[in-house]
Amino acid sequence: MALPYDVMNRAEARAMAGENAYSFLRVTRAEIELPDSVDAYDARVYERSRANLDAFIRDGVFLQDAAARFCIYRQTMDGRTQTGLVGCASIDAYESGDIKRHELTRVEKEADRIRHFDACDANTEPVFLTYRADARIDGLIGDFARARAPVCDFVGADGVGHALWVVDDESVTAALVRAFADLEALYIADGHHRSASAYRVGRMRRSAHPGFDGGEAFNFFMAVAFPDKELRIFDYNRVVRDLAGLSVSDFLSEVGARFTVEARGTVSYAPQEKHCFGMFLANAWYALRARENRIPKGDVIGALDVSILQNALLDPVLGVKEPRTDSRIDFVGGIRGLAELERRVRSDMAVAFSLCPVSVAELLAVADSGLILPPKSTWFEPKLGSGLFVHMLS
Repeated sequence: MALPYDVMNRAEARAMAGENAYSFLRVTRAEIELPDSVDAYDARVYERSRANLDAFIRDGVFLQDAAARFCIYRQTMDGRTQTGLVGCASIDAYESGDIKRHELTRVEKEADRIRHFDACDANTEPVFLTYRADARIDGLIGDFARARAPVCDFVGADGVGHALWVVDDESVTAALVRAFADLEALYIADGHHRSASAYRVGRMRRSAHPGFDGGEAFNFFMAVAFPDKELRIFDYNRVVRDLAGLSVSDFLSEVGARFTVEARGTVSYAPQEKHCFGMFLANAWYALRARENRIPKGDVIGALDVSILQNALLDPVLGVKEPRTDSRIDFVGGIRGLAELERRVRSDMAVAFSLCPVSVAELLAVADSGLILPPKSTWFEPKLGSGLFVHMLS
């Protein structure tokens, strides 16, 4: 098992794989086996991914199920559990919007996974979906898992527990199909690039097979769906490289015009309520609260803390107008802690901001409104394990 392909850089992926010949990173990040002079998007990378996946299958690392099955997947982190259903989602549901999105994708990242899935002839990693918790689904999954031992149960190197059950009772399978069909929508929590790429590959396969009947494997992509009540979103914090030519005192004056400011010295500050922010500047922490005139009323996106910080401070004061592309800003997942913000400011950045996490309810409201969250708004933990299951496309 490995972490998802997009949460580490090339050097980190190589170090994680180490000497393990069967690390799944050799499939999802095959560039680790090639010289650094070979670009990560080189055709040889995708060829190596396919060769390694074929070898894993040939060597019995992966075994093909004799029949189509759901799996129940439970993760445990810091005493919290989330239990989801592993299955396949329809590319038609993705196209129609029954699977709702909240994030834009980047063309180059989407193109990368299109080439990867197409070359491997497989969805190598699942999309992380959520849905509004349903008592019927809770009961079906909970009853099945309580009555049987998992087929695998282990703790990863990062301390996250993973347990997996194969749903081999046809009556339970049929009941789960009916229960999920009755949901109003599924929502992409994490994996927008994977889902968009899987959809594109499915459409490509349909074009190549004009007589398709809709039941072929390429009409679906692999996903794990968790109830919203079990999910945890961490803060996604910001660091900025410079103060746009302002002195520390002048910058603090600009901040004070937009937020109430409390100096906290060396005491770090992780906000616990909306519209509050921590700021680390010149080796000191400050607690900020947005002034009322900076909080838009009746604006689903504008009232988010990531938007308030962007619109009140990062753009007008620091000149970060497009955080998706501006090289002066970087983003730090809350799982790394506030010490990482301090380290970045002391090494290569001028100022850091800690935020209150976006809630799952806010995410669903944004998706229901057909809107898009600002970039780098959500950081889900635990991450789905990669290499536990693969969906072959033919």
